[in-house]
Amino acid sequence: MNQSFTVPRIKIAPEGPEFSRIVLGLWRLADWNMTPQSRVEFLEQALALGITTIDQADIYGDYQSESLLGEALSLAPSLRDKFQFVSKCGIKLVSKARPAYGIQHYDTSRAHIIASAENSLRAMQIEQLDLLLIHRPDPLMDADEMAEAFQQLQASGKVKHVGVSNFTPAQFELLNSRFPLVTNQVELSLLHLQPLHDGTLDLCQKLRIAPMIWSALGGGDLLRDTPSSNPQIQRVRPVLNTLASELKLPASAVALAWILQHPSHPLVLTGSGRIAALREAALACQHTLTREQWFSLWCAAAGKNVD
Repeated sequence: MNQSFTVPRIKIAPEGPEFSRIVLGLWRLADWNMTPQSRVEFLEQALALGITTIDQADIYGDYQSESLLGEALSLAPSLRDKFQFVSKCGIKLVSKARPAYGIQHYDTSRAHIIASAENSLRAMQIEQLDLLLIHRPDPLMDADEMAEAFQQLQASGKVKHVGVSNFTPAQFELLNSRFPLVTNQVELSLLHLQPLHDGTLDLCQKLRIAPMIWSALGGGDLLRDTPSSNPQIQRVRPVLNTLASELKLPASAVALAWILQHPSHPLVLTGSGRIAALREAALACQHTLTREQWFSLWCAAAGKNVD
């Protein structure tokens, strides 16, 4: 990797924030068994690569991940001004940390959205979220009531921008008609092509909104050395490995470059506590595939040639 290279930042919506194209995903932070000081060092290493955006959620790590990040930020307060903070709410997870929840369910009521955002700020020991996402579409979501919550959080200075996660184009358009949304965080990988073809990324392009991508490496299934019975993985891995060898890149960087190349300008979330994995993700930002290379991967993933 070019030692002078850092991950680029882009404005993710016409009136939205500027985020790094690689986002530090902390879903598994509680599983990494890092000391508070080790977390500080990990954040500093990410920052040195140009990864300035952190993705969290209230439920991550059984409601622990945000607090673990907060402990690190309390040790290194200057980092608060160097990162952009994203968190999510709207899922009530059955947990010892939330004993009052009788059943796992969605809650996008005004009261819950506001309380969740405030809890996230306290846990992470920060004063403002750069972006608050609704984690999943709620069948009972009231777009007008949600807009009231967003307006209150924005007016109070607790949340700068609002977006959603895992919303269909129709669900996105409904909520966006009440309050301006700046992103849709969705699953996309060589093992999950749906957003390319169901209108999700088309809508992002139409609105000039950059999507945020989770599980960009198929939950790690793309990179495992073990044999797989999944025919899609069996098709994709050889093509991915051949391209990686030709380009002299890690297979992970090729898979992420494939996503980053989409004209909706996606941001890609990482999910690893290894700095080497962050370097490989950053490396993906330096390389553009040819159309032939891009479509060789798409054809393998789709299991067909283009018509």
